[in-house]
Amino acid sequence: MAEPTPRRNEPRLRPAPLLFEPAEAAGDPEHFFDLESIDDPRALLARATELTLAFRAAADRALEFQAIAAAQLADPRRFDRLTTADIAERAEWTEDYAKKMVEFGRELLRGADGNGHGHGVGDHA
Repeated sequence: MAEPTPRRNEPRLRPAPLLFEPAEAAGDPEHFFDLESIDDPRALLARATELTLAFRAAADRALEFQAIAAAQLADPRRFDRLTTADIAERAEWTEDYAKKMVEFGRELLRGADGNGHGHGVGDHA
């Protein structure tokens, strides 16, 4: 797994929305967001690129929320806090990676403006 890299000064991309596929389409292994039905290679490239950017943005955002959750779980002020070993086990990470994610999460919680609300995070105390 790639290590988290904070992107404080980069604007968030607003890629094409990921739409859920109907159950019957999702069950077909050859079906993927209707890309197989696009005959024009220009249109196929454009839509596939939109999806690629959307999935990357979604993965980056999910990673940030993993880090925030790890930091919250490791918070020494919590009576039920977890060790980094416990967090690593739950997330299927190495303990070293869990430590890095906890620190990354703490940075995110501090936020760009210092109030912990820079990443859509509510009160974490």
